[in-house]
Amino acid sequence: MSSLSRDDVAHLADLARIDLSDAELDRMLGELTVILDSVARVQQAPTDGVEPMSHPLPLTNVTRPDVVRPGLTAEQALSGAPQREQQRFSVPRILTED
Repeated sequence: MSSLSRDDVAHLADLARIDLSDAELDRMLGELTVILDSVARVQQAPTDGVEPMSHPLPLTNVTRPDVVRPGLTAEQALSGAPQREQQRFSVPRILTED
């Protein structure tokens, strides 16, 4: 059983800048107690000899070799652009200087 008090829940809510009513504090106390008790139960699992892992299933990163290939020239890339300027796409300004 966790030793979480109503004052602890109120303090956590204050740290998170959450305004809770008295009824919400009571409800959260019960919910957080269940969560902390569940975490405590999981921490009691026998893990001696078990290697830490990042995922429960083995993962293989599927990538291709990084090979340099010919790409588009600036003229080809800009061929469909409605407006261009100095070999770049020209778009309307949306931000001000300030």
